[in-house]
Amino acid sequence: MSTAQETVEYATEHAPRLAWAEHAPEVYKAMIRLDAAARRGLDPTLYELVKIRASQLNHCAFCLDMHTKDALAAGESVERIVQLSAWEESRHFYTEKELAALELTEAVTVLTDGFVPDEVYERAAGHFEEAELAQLIAAIAVINTWNRFGVTTRMVPGHYKPGHQ
Repeated sequence: MSTAQETVEYATEHAPRLAWAEHAPEVYKAMIRLDAAARRGLDPTLYELVKIRASQLNHCAFCLDMHTKDALAAGESVERIVQLSAWEESRHFYTEKELAALELTEAVTVLTDGFVPDEVYERAAGHFEEAELAQLIAAIAVINTWNRFGVTTRMVPGHYKPGHQ
């Protein structure tokens, strides 16, 4: 018979391979500036959805932890975040503009065909003014770069607090 105070044994937390930001501080600072520049003019909710979706595709647990917490802190719903990994089957949770951004995020992140298909780009271009589309493409490129730092150095999820870098 189990008791209500029974403890659960979780797997041991892994250590990061490398504290890359400490060893390449100028690159880290440049990434922070690039991230800030990429987000300008984009809806904050859309920006976090893009970051979460790219991080799901890239299996970056650290970035998933960070951007899920940031999205929740910004008022995003748990339901929309949970459905994001199946957005194509859960289209009714998102606006047409968000769907176009998610589709573009996947095309840029995965590059399955070696390029972004014309129809994906055109759908995004139909929902975003050129300047905003340029910012969106920049945001997708930036989160993919962050993801690559995160998965390569095995950054540890679970310790991020919203509003902190």
